[in-house]
Amino acid sequence: MAMQRVLTGITTTGTVHLGNYVGAIRPAILASRDELSESFFFLADYHALIKCSDPALIRQSSKEIAATWLALGLDTEKAVFYRQSDIPEISELNWILCCSAAKGLMNRAHAYKSSIQANEDVGEDADFGVTMGLFSYPVLMAADILMFNAEKIPVGRDQIQHVEMARDIAQRFNHNFTEVFSLPEAVVNEDGAVLQGTDGRKMSKSYSNTIPLFLSEKPLRKAINKIRTNLLEPGVPKDPDDSTVFQLWAAFASTEETARMRNEFQAGIAWGEAKKQLFELINSELADARDNYTRLMDDPGHIESVLLQGAERARQYSGKMICKVREAVGIGAIR
Repeated sequence: MAMQRVLTGITTTGTVHLGNYVGAIRPAILASRDELSESFFFLADYHALIKCSDPALIRQSSKEIAATWLALGLDTEKAVFYRQSDIPEISELNWILCCSAAKGLMNRAHAYKSSIQANEDVGEDADFGVTMGLFSYPVLMAADILMFNAEKIPVGRDQIQHVEMARDIAQRFNHNFTEVFSLPEAVVNEDGAVLQGTDGRKMSKSYSNTIPLFLSEKPLRKAINKIRTNLLEPGVPKDPDDSTVFQLWAAFASTEETARMRNEFQAGIAWGEAKKQLFELINSELADARDNYTRLMDDPGHIESVLLQGAERARQYSGKMICKVREAVGIGAIR
């Protein structure tokens, strides 16, 4: 079977939480160990500038996210792990693609349309607060993907449109010039858990309901104890399928342990006991990685060296690709 190239970017605007780990990072690291795949993972710090104007937050988030992937066992000898802003060819490709991408395509992007709708709902000018970064975000995402001719792009449902737009942009370029780009395909993990947060809604920084991934033991226990539950007393059967506590349990437990806890719920386990067992389960899975993370956060020089080595590897690909693109559009040495 032929090798498949897989690419995933992580925007550097916050602290990694349990939902990120279960839904994206854990499956990505497992997939990167597949001998038939070539994995590219990057810190999307250019993308962070679209939504965040706090440089200290972006720097801290970049450090935390890089340390998280390394602490969880990403093999950077096999996977290519780099910082987006260390690959200047991406910015060059972004501009070249901007010159052939259709504005009408950008007008249809969900993020842009929702910003316009929000402005119109409060009587503002349609484009109030909309930057060119937000408007042309799909072109930069296309540049990220097409620079490495990635074929499979693991994304959440909200990002499928952007991968399809990258595909459209690649097709238009190939048609206008010459066949340079592979056509990427969005991959949505239908089995991937979308974790609920402490308030029962989707775990998201937007709702302030997240449980950070590497909380130390006491804050982790406290965060789990804050998960919203109903008022059913001990001994009264509880519905596991309507419980954030059970959903988190299932995301971390084996099939056998999940079945056992389902029976415990139906037998009326006390909420305090269920949360105690949940804390012990999550803490046992993350304890070693948390120690690694703490060591890495105290050694930023090591994190930086890993990212620079990754950038060096990434540029072996991006340097060749930008030469092909330049040749295709007529930029370069006069011969």
